[in-house]
Amino acid sequence: MELAQIRMFKTVADTGSIARAAEVLHCVPSNITARIKSLEAELGVALFYRQGRGLRISPAGEVFLSYAAKILALSDEAKRAVDPLATPTGPLRIGAIESSATGRLPRLLAKFHARFPSVSLELSTGTWSQLLDDTLSHKLDGVIVAVDVERPLLKRTFIYREDLVLIASPSLGPLRDAADLQGKAIFMWPTGCPYRAALERWLARQGQDQSIVSIASYGAIAGCVSAGAGVALVPRGIFEQYGPSSGWAGYEFPELTAIDNLFYWHEHSTHHPARDAFVAMLQAEFELEGDREMAEQNPADRDPGGLSLSP
Repeated sequence: MELAQIRMFKTVADTGSIARAAEVLHCVPSNITARIKSLEAELGVALFYRQGRGLRISPAGEVFLSYAAKILALSDEAKRAVDPLATPTGPLRIGAIESSATGRLPRLLAKFHARFPSVSLELSTGTWSQLLDDTLSHKLDGVIVAVDVERPLLKRTFIYREDLVLIASPSLGPLRDAADLQGKAIFMWPTGCPYRAALERWLARQGQDQSIVSIASYGAIAGCVSAGAGVALVPRGIFEQYGPSSGWAGYEFPELTAIDNLFYWHEHSTHHPARDAFVAMLQAEFELEGDREMAEQNPADRDPGGLSLSP
């Protein structure tokens, strides 16, 4: 059974004549006759009865006609879905690490939905390794993670660079360097988190050997810091998300270098208009955001130690 056969059958049913169907489809009547006979042989039923010089659709043909319409409509929809010039539609399954999903994506997800309302977007969160595994198994169409690693069958592209901010309650006093963390509890995501790894490297370089309390929730970490129980190192996006209502003090240190966040997708998923539009929007938005930050930054405000921030 071929789409061409189904299209010929439906056109004959719509026009009531092979001759008129041939005019509509720009082919010879004998070709239509042969293709419909082949379709009838495959189905094992007569689709039309001859009536004078025309044709009358059979009861079996009436049943098949409803399916033919659905098949042809779905075929046309599939063509539109993969048309590079078509407006993105259909499902889009995106994964992101918690910091990106909480601190960076909410505003952008709303903007993407407003721009492409025909896309049904689903967002999942998880650890970076889990998200990459889900992309490999085609459970997700693409993911945002804060690691740059080689994975067979996965492609990646840069999305944005995340600055790191050390947060604390003002009641703990100013934090000028790593030594000021002595005696203070440090709350971080469990081992494997790239932001925790950055903090551990910084502490090691500064000769500080401190234990870290593992908490797999930025909401819980934020609560602990707000209560004055200790400090945490968070991406700037989290600082900006929670900072205005938390009363935190935030500090940036030159040695705590920014971490790149990348978008990964399966290399066999070569054409996905909704995913491609999502990535293009993210890159454009973060580029504009970076330009604004550069324009507003005053180098004279920086000092050799920690830079105190206002949320």
